[in-house]
Amino acid sequence: MKNHHRAQLFYDGRCPLCVKEMVRLGALKNDDLELVDIHALPAGDTLPDAHTLLRTLHLKTPAGNMLTGVEANVAAWQYTRHGHWLRWMRWPLFRPLADRFYDFWARWRYNRLYRQSCSTDKGSCDAP
Repeated sequence: MKNHHRAQLFYDGRCPLCVKEMVRLGALKNDDLELVDIHALPAGDTLPDAHTLLRTLHLKTPAGNMLTGVEANVAAWQYTRHGHWLRWMRWPLFRPLADRFYDFWARWRYNRLYRQSCSTDKGSCDAP
């Protein structure tokens, strides 16, 4: 995370499906997008905590704005020549459905991969 003039997409490097998509995105993206494995972030970074980042996809824009979920995914693909094919997910008619589907999938993925490290008695999770 050296160049703050680039967008940064934070992904879960322990999620096989996430890694597969990042390999594909990495092969197509331009140099204005940096792919960052959440598990490789340095301690003390000013980003949200690891579990917040792991719960949903996050993209930090060059201006410093944080996008999440479908918004982050669509924004990340705009750094490829294929990004225009995903813009329909942000159209008013499709946005609520795309967001609902993504939220369901993100919750399922997080629980499947990280629920064992969560303490139900304390209601919190240890850092992965």
